[in-house]
Amino acid sequence: MSGFRAFLFRGNVIDLAVAVVIGAAFGAVVTAFVKDLITPLVAALVGKPHFATLGFTINGSHFPVGDFLDALVSFVLVAAAIYFVVIAPLEKIGRLHAPEEPAGPPVKACPFCLETVPAAATRCRACTSTLEVAGP
Repeated sequence: MSGFRAFLFRGNVIDLAVAVVIGAAFGAVVTAFVKDLITPLVAALVGKPHFATLGFTINGSHFPVGDFLDALVSFVLVAAAIYFVVIAPLEKIGRLHAPEEPAGPPVKACPFCLETVPAAATRCRACTSTLEVAGP
């Protein structure tokens, strides 16, 4: 029983549980945003809010492709809403506050074997040729 309790109170299990709950709530918000705002906007532009009645028949078999089109349009709208409302702004904020990566140590190429060596090196580690030292 103590192992089970340790498993439950391990940090990543609690973090995952919180993420699932917040993800479900966020999913409901995004779905409502698409259903109540984006879909009527698309319907106003295109003229049809739903494609459920679309379909075709071949040799007596009916293919109701409208449901698939509704699901596809809904998926694209949800993905676009998540990208433009969440991902793009967070990436922009992240780029504004991201520290610049420090430059690596200065290097030069060996003129004999073209191996990359530190700029202060006097001998190439690959071909052991003597190198000129760059001036200060």
